[in-house]
Formats: sequence, C-alpha cells, structure tokens
Amino acid sequence: MTEMFNLAGRVAVVSGAASGMGRAMSLALAEAGAGLMLADIDLAGAVKTAGEIRGMGRRAIAVDCDVSHPDQIRAMFARVDEEFGRIDFLGNVAGEAIRAKPEVISLEDVEQTWRNLVYGRFCCCQEAGRRMLAAGSGSIVSLGSLASITGMGRGHIAYSMAMGAVVQMTRELSTEWSGRGVRVNAILPAQVLNPDLQKRIDADPRIKDRFLSGIPMGRFGRPDDIRGLAVFLASDESSWITGAIIPMDGGNLAMNAGGSIGSEVFDE
Repeated sequence: MTEMFNLAGRVAVVSGAASGMGRAMSLALAEAGAGLMLADIDLAGAVKTAGEIRGMGRRAIAVDCDVSHPDQIRAMFARVDEEFGRIDFLGNVAGEAIRAKPEVISLEDVEQTWRNLVYGRFCCCQEAGRRMLAAGSGSIVSLGSLASITGMGRGHIAYSMAMGAVVQMTRELSTEWSGRGVRVNAILPAQVLNPDLQKRIDADPRIKDRFLSGIPMGRFGRPDDIRGLAVFLASDESSWITGAIIPMDGGNLAMNAGGSIGSEVFDE
C-alpha cells in the first residue's frame, strides 16, 4: 500500500453496509486500511460484509440499526466508543424513499421518507460530528442524488425534497465545522443498478432505454463506482475539499435535456 490514500489506523462508520454502495464503500475503506462499524437493518447482510472485511485482516463489527430511529443511531455510536474509541469517517448511505405522485402521496409517507433520508442522516452527522470536533479532525460523506438539484418526476417528490435537504445540510455542516477540522461532502449518484431498479426495469423494459438515453457514458452506475471516491474523501488527500456536492452520474448532469449521446449528426 502506498502512503497516499492510506487509512491504516482510521475508523469508519458506514450505514447501509449490507449491500449496494454501502457495501462497496465499506470494502474499499477496509482495503485502504480502515476498521469499520457496519450498520444496516439487514443485519445478516451487514454480518456478511463484516466477514469479508475480517478476511482482509481488518476489524469490522456489524450492528442492527434503523436510521429512522435516533435511539438506535445513538446506541450504535456508543458502541463505536466502546469498541474503537474514535471515529474518523462517516459514510451516510442508508435510507429508502416512498414513491408516489405528489397529488396522492400521504403525509405519513412523506414523513417516513424524510425520517429515513434526512432525520437519520443528520442524527448520524451530529453524533459523528461531536466526536470528530472533540478530536479536531474527521470526514463525513452523505449519499445524495441528482434528484436533489434536478427534477425527476415519476413520483419522486418525497425523495427529491429529502435529497435537496441532504445537500443543503452538507453545505451548512461544512460551513459550521470545516474550520474546526471536520470536512463534510456529498456524493450525488445518477441511476445505479440495484435490485430495486432491476425490478422496475423487469416490470417495464422501456425504463432502461429511457434512463440510459440521459447517461452519455451509456451504462448504469455500479455500486463499485463509489469505491475510489469514498476512499479519496476519507483520506488526507482530500484535506482541502469540503462542502463539495460531487455528481457520480456518467455525464448525466452535464448533458442538456435535448442533447444526444454519441456522434450522431442531425439537421438543425
């Protein structure tokens, strides 16, 4: 391992570590040398991820944690104190949204989405931030979405509102904490292929072409696409990067709504 991006001796907490981008982030941090606390409502999946990390010779502990419940988050951080005595990086990945058209979605579903994606993320940031501020250093990364800065439609109203809050939370926390040693950034993925998206494609194959038509790189994201970015933001090599809202989208955000992928020539 080179000195750059070396996380040896560091401790990371990652929510949503059982699968998808949370799992990929966790494995990448472990490969760079970090020990991990892995949180998920899918405890069996988190235990499996922990086993893979221990196979690398790193320390990993899996905990059952629903991020919509602050008491569970606080209990998890108390466990971090007991087991590791420090935290250097927080990866806020867990949280699901409820999709429905804005004219019919219930306020209860809006609130649950908010609890999953905003309330829980802030509670994790607060718990991690208190410890990092006391230590004078740390890095926090929250998973957002392009839906935080562009409209998606298709019943994403609760999700988009929540992710907009996550982005603004990132900016505010960075402004408050960066001068005290704690960096706060956000990663905004476009469509990353996961079981939920695959189910939607299987139910309506037209979705695949529609989504891919807006991604110049011509493929969906993969969970592993987050690996390098996560390690970079956790490491000292990103020591002057904070408050950044970083798209991970295969070129989706850069593309004009009327743009065309490739080199096709059309009449003006």
